[in-house]
Amino acid sequence: MRAALIQMDLAWEDWSRNHARAAQHLKRAADAGADLAVLPEMFASGFSMNTVKIAQPPGGPTERWLLGMARGLSIHLLAGVAETASPLPVNNALLVSPEGEIRRYSKIHPFSFAGEEKFFQGGEGVATWEVAGTRITPLVCYDLRFPEPFRLAARETDAFVVIANWPERRRAHWQLLLRARAVENQAFVLGVNRVGDGDGVHYAGDTAAISPWGETLASAAEIETVLFVDVDPRQVADSRARFSALADRRPESYRR
Repeated sequence: MRAALIQMDLAWEDWSRNHARAAQHLKRAADAGADLAVLPEMFASGFSMNTVKIAQPPGGPTERWLLGMARGLSIHLLAGVAETASPLPVNNALLVSPEGEIRRYSKIHPFSFAGEEKFFQGGEGVATWEVAGTRITPLVCYDLRFPEPFRLAARETDAFVVIANWPERRRAHWQLLLRARAVENQAFVLGVNRVGDGDGVHYAGDTAAISPWGETLASAAEIETVLFVDVDPRQVADSRARFSALADRRPESYRR
């Protein structure tokens, strides 16, 4: 599976401008033969808590736009979208196929440090989907700090895809945790972060692709760009066969 990791600036709470900006990057991804293009968390609005303004219903303008782009470019899209739900909206990752299929993952861990839990409800489980013969598990931003969902999905996953609005002031944590999650789960980790400034917060990007051995295959900071990486499930199987750490887990003993 060839993945295109789209590191882009986001216009604050302006979905039409963000659609137009993302379209240029998606065209580049499709022209380069990508099977999957990944956009950041809440790419249509930035990380805003103004849910009355930014949260769209399923089937709303951003979902329809993603469907049109996926169909028109013959590419799978993974993108972060704030969507209405009850009792609170959800911070979702949407996987949209060229055939018009839509799958949803809801961010499990709202970012309480910024009060996200007051405006968005947390999801209830992990999801793993297949794209071009590769098993991918999406997670959203703050989820990266929690090893549990990664471990739960590890055996059925070739690549974890983490979409984010991760601030520059904590960039060292982002870089470290992407590599840690790859090494401990022996899987690819694709981290896609935004750049630029939003609501007084600066974002450095640091979008990166990490191998199952913890090697950085591609990375970029501070600029809008598209990174390409080839994710081969055989490399995941090979790493687990050569160094069988996952097989040595003893979950029955992991208790007080």
